[in-house]
Amino acid sequence: MTTVILAEKPSQARAYVAAFQKSQKKSGYYEVSDPVLPNDTLVTHALGHLVELVPPEKYDAKYRNWALANLPIFPTTYQFEVIADKQKQFQVVKTLLNRADTIIVAGDNGREGENIAWSIMKQAQIDVEHKTMQRLWINSLEKEAIIAGFRNLKDGWQFYPNYQEAQARQISDWLVGMNASPLYTLLLRQHGLSGVYAIGRVQTPTLYMVYQRDQLIKNFKPEPYLELNAEILANQQKFEAKLDPYQRFKDEKGLTIFMQAKSVQRGPQTALIKDVQNIVKKTPSPRLFSLSSLQSAVNQRFHASASETLAAVQALYEAKWLTYPRTDSEYLTQQEFDYLAANLDQYQELLPEKMALPQTTPQKRYVNDQKVTEHPAIIMTKVVPSSTQLAKLPVLQRQVYDLVLKTTLAMFAGPYEYTETTIITQVGQALFKSVGKVPINPGWRRLFKTKSVEQGKDTLPVVTPGQTVQAVLTTPTKQTTPPKPFTEGTLITAMKTAGKTLDADEAAVLKAVEGIGTEATRANVLETLKRRHYLVTNNNELHVSGTGVTLCQAVALEPLLTSPSMTAKWELALKEIGKKKRTPENFLGQIKLLIQKLLKEVPEQFAQNADLQTQLVAQQQVEQKQQAQAAVGVCPICKTGEISDRGKFYGCSNYKNGCKFTLPKQWSGKKLPISAIKQLIKTGETAQLKGFKSKKTGKIFSAKLKLEAGKLKFDFDKYK
Repeated sequence: MTTVILAEKPSQARAYVAAFQKSQKKSGYYEVSDPVLPNDTLVTHALGHLVELVPPEKYDAKYRNWALANLPIFPTTYQFEVIADKQKQFQVVKTLLNRADTIIVAGDNGREGENIAWSIMKQAQIDVEHKTMQRLWINSLEKEAIIAGFRNLKDGWQFYPNYQEAQARQISDWLVGMNASPLYTLLLRQHGLSGVYAIGRVQTPTLYMVYQRDQLIKNFKPEPYLELNAEILANQQKFEAKLDPYQRFKDEKGLTIFMQAKSVQRGPQTALIKDVQNIVKKTPSPRLFSLSSLQSAVNQRFHASASETLAAVQALYEAKWLTYPRTDSEYLTQQEFDYLAANLDQYQELLPEKMALPQTTPQKRYVNDQKVTEHPAIIMTKVVPSSTQLAKLPVLQRQVYDLVLKTTLAMFAGPYEYTETTIITQVGQALFKSVGKVPINPGWRRLFKTKSVEQGKDTLPVVTPGQTVQAVLTTPTKQTTPPKPFTEGTLITAMKTAGKTLDADEAAVLKAVEGIGTEATRANVLETLKRRHYLVTNNNELHVSGTGVTLCQAVALEPLLTSPSMTAKWELALKEIGKKKRTPENFLGQIKLLIQKLLKEVPEQFAQNADLQTQLVAQQQVEQKQQAQAAVGVCPICKTGEISDRGKFYGCSNYKNGCKFTLPKQWSGKKLPISAIKQLIKTGETAQLKGFKSKKTGKIFSAKLKLEAGKLKFDFDKYK
């Protein structure tokens, strides 16, 4: 009886193998033995996704060239293929899974982990109905957690709906991309633009949120306003006070009428202390980290991108120092709290100085078994690194571990306590309020070295109701300010809340956050938008590029593509598949209706959208300028067009008039230098070039290149 453990990637497989008593490495897998395992147990692994959906041209050659007449593309059945450079490992996995009597799916917890494993089994045509299917479900790669997980394996079929959910997500994204992207690209090309415009179920509404913020900032017109403030002198100490209730005045006339009604004037006058309140308040420590809130916090503090933070926390997870990273929970179970409490002394060794951690009773703000459905918040594992080990880490990994460590320990440190003093001062018939804070107990803030108050700045003098004081009233002129640009941190939070204006703490307490994407995918969405040059980063701020603006204005009239709330509802619908409350067919049917709606409406929208027409003219001018700057020579075929960089190749600007001349960027394993390209265009041949690689023998050789009837060829005759 053979048992095969299928990990998601090599590092994960190695972590499992290291936890077992004995192991022997083979080609693409391991033979292992341990008291917790059955006899004849093997560990193998994928390389992330080994299987992907085939491109449209695999269904029909006509799809190789985009045409509006070929849309929509709705395959009757969806075909998958093994990724070309992963064939070897797929064959290893396929052979072992066919041999297995029991298969243990041991990839990352969650729907994509299921998708990787079940897609491999489907593609390999494994007879899963006649095999025992089990699931390893752990939140840490430390040895103790791994062994405990293998002692408590779950029924593998229990998670099959998560695979159906993931595959529905995969197919829906494919359908939107393979239909909407050609639709918009071809329509934009009809209006004089070049390039490819990619549409995504999640990436397009994300881009549109940044576009809307950019537009708000661009079109913002500051408005002047007046305030009425007071500087109070009491007991030879000055302090500031704001009108209570606070209000702004649009103009001098409104301010004058108010001041006359309240019997006050600018400058010094006698005032009266109306009321004094001293209240002891407590501020709890920050919530524990989900991946999104960690990405947001790290971006705010260290300006790291979401993908950089994910890579750092993933590395710390694989080092067995942090728990599973792709979690949307900010809560722990009692089990995690207990081991954290038991290891407090060890964790404290990593702090600059020890401090009291008296809060050893779990609090609902952090510990709630009912709130943890799959993974707990990101916290430390029982494996505690030494200071020396941490010092050897890359800077961002050190920063991430330190932030998780301090945030986790903060829940044991007790609240920050302070006295809040509120003084109400009456000037004439107007009231002015001053608020000051005096720390009593720094509590958790000691961990972060936060100076919550500056003595002398927020401390108010001791006054009593009825006391006469002096006040100086001022009326400063100020201006309204525009909203702040998105950063990756604030955009991640906006994606999680589907564009609702909430801070991270408010988002955490929503009973059901209708978010865009998932914890596992949001960073990749942002990287995709940056890679496609739709988003640009400047001083940690995100803005939409000119190409991105064109795309946003093109989709502006289609709320199904731009609305965060609509996209969030799709995400909830996907989750219903995982809970067996909806079928994949139902969800994909809705996606097809969306695509049919786009095909019907979008061509008409292009003609009606005045903003888009203006943007198209501007974008054409940008492209023409870029093409002129990128031109490397006059086309040797049509003699009128300019040859320029087209991304994956060099092409002629006269292609719209039928010139098909192109030159590759790479030839026989060698990247062609720009000097060689220019020489080919100008003279029809190059000098001798080194570094070509023979496809037959694999040997490296040198040769010249030449153009013959517009085709690139080797010229061995001229090579001496």
